[in-house]
Amino acid sequence: MLTHRYDGTGVTRQPDQLIVEEPLEIQLDGVLVSTTMRTPGHDFELAAGFCFTEGLLGPDAPVRQCRYCGTGSAVDSEFNVVTVETGGLAPPPRPRLTTTTSACGMCGNTAIDELRERLHPLRPAAPFPLDVLARVPDTVTSTQQLFDATGAVHAAVAFDRDGAPVLAREDIGRHNAVDKVVGRFLLDDRLPATGLGLYVSGRASFEIVQKAWAAGFSTVVAVSAPSSLAVSAARLAGMTLCGFARGGRLNVYAPEELSREAATPARTRAAMSRSRR
Repeated sequence: MLTHRYDGTGVTRQPDQLIVEEPLEIQLDGVLVSTTMRTPGHDFELAAGFCFTEGLLGPDAPVRQCRYCGTGSAVDSEFNVVTVETGGLAPPPRPRLTTTTSACGMCGNTAIDELRERLHPLRPAAPFPLDVLARVPDTVTSTQQLFDATGAVHAAVAFDRDGAPVLAREDIGRHNAVDKVVGRFLLDDRLPATGLGLYVSGRASFEIVQKAWAAGFSTVVAVSAPSSLAVSAARLAGMTLCGFARGGRLNVYAPEELSREAATPARTRAAMSRSRR
């Protein structure tokens, strides 16, 4: 696409790349459960991840396959409808028929109560050193190729204890990017994501924390601020939640009390470990 660019001295006409945004209908065993606006690509991961993080699959309903199921009404619709199939083993889904956004339509108390019923607190895990978490935004920059090209997408990146990226996905929606990461792990039978952290390039909403909790991530690092409900959910989960991670700094919102182990820089911990040998 051509755009008119003003640089302070004059106007030039230059080509520009725009990110594609299209609706995706997500079905579970042929039943519509959600429509989300997304960046096409990794659609099966997105659909499977959404069904998993929303608690629609159930413990005895493994994903047998994901497939496109176009309506036949238009050429463009062929790849805008995905069904996640469990062979009818999934419990009857609770449809979310409106377009998925960061506003889930539930009050805070109701949302928290639902998580208490559906998810258990995470198993205690060794905390990530804060200096490792503070470096994550810089470490994962190389994985955000769509953002480099368009400046219009968010990223979700699973990272290991050294802060190195393990899996990255990008999408116009933060929650979609997270679902794509979770969906890939689900389809590869790598859940729960024990020992891994999750980076998101934006704010940490309640929905982001809920999805990370469902997938078993012990730590979430966000570039921007969390919401109050996200902090409440993270503390309930026993999760570490960090925000404003930029320039080698971050704020820790959960847990309420930092352990000495987390506050100790990784380099110091490694030196202490060697000295004990």
